[in-house]
Amino acid sequence: MGFLAGKRALIVGVATDRSIAWGIAQAMHREGAELAFTYLNDKMKERVVPLAESLGSRLTMPMDVTNDGEMDAGFDLLKREWGHLDILVHSVAFAPREALAGSFVESTTRDSFRTAHEISSYSFTALAKRALPLMEGRDGAMVTLSYLGAVRSIPSYNVMGLAKASLEANVRFLAADLGPRGIRVNGISAGPIKTLSAAGISGFRKMLGHVAEVAPLRRNVTLEDVGNAAAFLCSHLANGITGEILYVDAGFSTVGMSFPHEAGEG
Repeated sequence: MGFLAGKRALIVGVATDRSIAWGIAQAMHREGAELAFTYLNDKMKERVVPLAESLGSRLTMPMDVTNDGEMDAGFDLLKREWGHLDILVHSVAFAPREALAGSFVESTTRDSFRTAHEISSYSFTALAKRALPLMEGRDGAMVTLSYLGAVRSIPSYNVMGLAKASLEANVRFLAADLGPRGIRVNGISAGPIKTLSAAGISGFRKMLGHVAEVAPLRRNVTLEDVGNAAAFLCSHLANGITGEILYVDAGFSTVGMSFPHEAGEG
């Protein structure tokens, strides 16, 4: 039996089989969790439903996190079908493409700032609020996905860095608020991974190459790396961990300076 046997998890954010949320779903399925999935729209439904079915899930639902009605309907469905929820996975982030290129000051507008924060940060609170009644008394766990741009300036990451900083504060406030009810809330700051959303960031290939050259493990992380960490954080193995941001980035965030070529590498 896996360490998530008997747990029920809602996965929000799968877009393709290259999504970080998909890596998390695979790890949680492997460890015995029963899964439900959301999809953004009809186009995404065509992608998500077959993926969900491949992991034995028959519970999928539309959920645009900017639409309160859809979120309410989704959690009503979970209540009818499951009655309770143990795990919430939030892997949702978005900023307009034009805001993720060029200089921060020139590319950031009021609308892009609002959009990035609403979808990338507020949505976690909105989902947590709806998940809470289904998690009461169940030692629930919530996990979200962040990035180093929350605490360091990253070329072209721009307003998304500010949104991720908000998301990481969100983790701490949710953990403090929900902890007395037995619910843990954590985040994973993942290294860069080739995903659909990452493709919108200018210079992303350069980021991948730089991380692989400089990170202590001399590689980029994988969906499996992040998925395993998320499964751990949402299991009883992490019962004493909440309010934390766990870096799964091959150690890149720990490096202040590196000269790999001078060390005889490459």
